[in-house]
Amino acid sequence: MITPEKALKFIKQKSALNLTQLEKEANLPKKTLHKALQGILSLNEKHCTLLEPILREYGYADELFSKAKIISIVNHKGGVGKTTTTINLGKALTLSGYSVLLIDFDSQGNTSQCFGHYTPDLQIIDAILDNIDLPIVEIGENFYLSPSNIKMAYRETDLVNSIGNEKRLRNKLNQISEQFDFILIDCPPALNIFTTNALVASDMCIVPLQPEAYAFYGIENLFNRIYEIRQHANNTLIVKGILFTMVSNTLVHRQMIDFVKEKYKHTASVFNVFIERATIIQQSQVAQKDLFSYAPKSTPALQYIELAKEFFIL
Repeated sequence: MITPEKALKFIKQKSALNLTQLEKEANLPKKTLHKALQGILSLNEKHCTLLEPILREYGYADELFSKAKIISIVNHKGGVGKTTTTINLGKALTLSGYSVLLIDFDSQGNTSQCFGHYTPDLQIIDAILDNIDLPIVEIGENFYLSPSNIKMAYRETDLVNSIGNEKRLRNKLNQISEQFDFILIDCPPALNIFTTNALVASDMCIVPLQPEAYAFYGIENLFNRIYEIRQHANNTLIVKGILFTMVSNTLVHRQMIDFVKEKYKHTASVFNVFIERATIIQQSQVAQKDLFSYAPKSTPALQYIELAKEFFIL
């Protein structure tokens, strides 16, 4: 039987559903779903019994929520907003009621440092090389982190020389994927064994891109790597979309955005929402907080909320 949590998650994902019509088809009292989505009312067993056959007609299936969606935030160019996007898209998803695990897969450890984890005793590289449980720490409500630091760089050769090296992260995440709705991987700024591991483990990837020429150069290499991984190691991997970050209201940025949309119109979707250049982002990083904890009404915070919503539409 469908649970209240799964029913509401499905309805949130299907933003085009007409709640009033859905209530009518399921013979629910008016405003039941509206109130449930606002947290005013809790769905009970009777509600779920009435809803289940209707939701299944709209595409609900139990396997949709059997394991987490794994998403790599990837670009081998540094400084384009991968860590910022990983943290704040993750937090935006938790605010919609989802359980999210962040994987810090960059030896710089910036995602971990944002939450005060500078020198974790156990980290991801230990788990995938030494056959121990993946270290997971709670950083907020429905919000979790698996940390890393410079130790990853020291053990890169060990990973390269290990048996099944490209599948090590995927195998480890498969052990815990049913505990979360989403797993977001902050990838390093390189097309190395860590990025390959992340893409092999992922259902999809998001490519943050600053709309400037120097940030655009070389992105073709990233797409070529994604295609190679799709062909040889993970044939279900998709590019969920290109996300423009650090955007200013200038002619150069507008022209670059139009250029990328045209060039990759047959290759990858481009998110309609973009993340503006804003000092509040740097300030939140200095304060070691996500945007929603530091400045929840700021423009970038609201843009990450819109990104989370658009994520289910693309």
